Amino acid sequence: MNTILGLYNYWMVIILMMAGLYILIARYNLIKKIIGLSVFQTSIFYLYITMGKVEGGTAPILTGDPATYSNPVVHVLILTAIVVGVATTAVALALIVRIHETYDTIEDDEIKAIEMLEEDS
Repeated sequence: MNTILGLYNYWMVIILMMAGLYILIARYNLIKKIIGLSVFQTSIFYLYITMGKVEGGTAPILTGDPATYSNPVVHVLILTAIVVGVATTAVALALIVRIHETYDTIEDDEIKAIEMLEEDS
């Protein structure tokens, strides 16, 4: 029982990942798809930060003689990934605004139906 509770972070990663994947696949609204993608990205960030934590580790500042260091590269990479994720979300939302202006809807199935009608004409 203690090992299951000790892996709490990993269980939360799996729950967030599956929730984000479900939202991404099951919803036809483009905004909801972006939200699902954000939840999925957040679970990946959480996974890497959890794996980067070293029990009893300190920051790699050479002031004394600590036995264990935590690797700061993981946190730097996650910070970069967060910035890229925010930029990707902003671009996706801008594209959704343009899609709404063009098709007057943000539902994926309605956009496909409009495109099929335009091809038949």
